[in-house]
Amino acid sequence: MRNLVKYAGIGLLVLGLAACDQKKDEAANDNGASASQSAQTVALMDGKLRFTLPPGLSDKSGKLGSQSTNMHVYADESGARAIIVIAGEPTNEALDVLAQRMEQQQRNRDPQLQVVSNKAVTLGGEPAQQLDTVISANNQTSWSSVVLAKVDGKLMTMQITLPGDNQQQAQSDAETVVKSITLK
Repeated sequence: MRNLVKYAGIGLLVLGLAACDQKKDEAANDNGASASQSAQTVALMDGKLRFTLPPGLSDKSGKLGSQSTNMHVYADESGARAIIVIAGEPTNEALDVLAQRMEQQQRNRDPQLQVVSNKAVTLGGEPAQQLDTVISANNQTSWSSVVLAKVDGKLMTMQITLPGDNQQQAQSDAETVVKSITLK
């Protein structure tokens, strides 16, 4: 559990730094190239976790994650939009307890953290916990949805981070990814 929290913290730090690097998003200059890319289905954990990767995101696991830590990173070129998936250790703890602990640890790191929701959800018939937050730093805002679920008794953590300038759109985009998750 400590390793999972450590990796989730590292993921939050990486995404926070990427979102707050003071660079303008270059999406306006791509002339629709990212919009023409189709969404693709990603299968992890021996096919027991599947989700739809939004257009414009690609596998960056070789650069930011590693197979040895079971961390997979999908991001756009700017790093402002990202999905991090961590396949953790087996745990007997309840998902709501783990989510509450993660929320408290995030609050300890970021006193300005805004928790939008911390709720139980069902993904493909399997129980999960979803923690939605808004993170603000250096005049930039990011939307974060963290999904906790168990796959074969192992904790799976998925963090979806999007620019929070349009919070309603970011929430909708994150929810689209969450609704695409299937667990076996």
